[in-house]
Amino acid sequence: MFDGLLFDLDGTLWDSVDAICLSWNSVLERRNPQLAGLVTRENVTGCMGMLLPDIVKKLVPDIPKEEIRPLLDELLVVENDYVATHGGVLYPQVEETLECLSRDYPLFIVSNCQAGYIEAFFQAHGLGQFFKDFENPGRTGKPKGDNIALVVQRNGLKNPLYIGDTQGDYNAATQAGVPFLHAAYGFGHIDHEVPHVDAFADLPAAVERLSPP
Repeated sequence: MFDGLLFDLDGTLWDSVDAICLSWNSVLERRNPQLAGLVTRENVTGCMGMLLPDIVKKLVPDIPKEEIRPLLDELLVVENDYVATHGGVLYPQVEETLECLSRDYPLFIVSNCQAGYIEAFFQAHGLGQFFKDFENPGRTGKPKGDNIALVVQRNGLKNPLYIGDTQGDYNAATQAGVPFLHAAYGFGHIDHEVPHVDAFADLPAAVERLSPP
């Protein structure tokens, strides 16, 4: 059996795009009214899986380089507060499926997000009880592949599985030497055939099917 399941967050456990758009636009409009409505669902979903400074550079391309970090810090504080209060949209049957999976496997989250974002997800939806550990580049300064390896190492996992929705998730899991299951209902796609699920509720059967002998 797998001895641990590691999850991506955005596009795998929930859809928080609308919350991100609202919180980021509030900051941008306050800084410059001409930036009102700049962040849209379409351009945010096109950035899923990217590191946060790269997302800012893509969404606000005219920003001077020296202003990226201060703007990003403000955006993320407002985003965490908004997400913790308002939450996002959980994919169907996430809570019931996590409860089922947690009976047989320790669960973890590794996401390319800022410090405090996973905690905001837990606060908004009360799902922290199902997860043993989590990691992100906001805490470690490391890319996702390194953070996957870090969670695997510090939890003594020998046969983990990573579940994510983007090509970047697949690449990070591969870098860390961890098998990958594609959440095909999410934001991304994989450029070649890999095991996948079309709904979150399909995970228990898929994990059992893929478990090493």
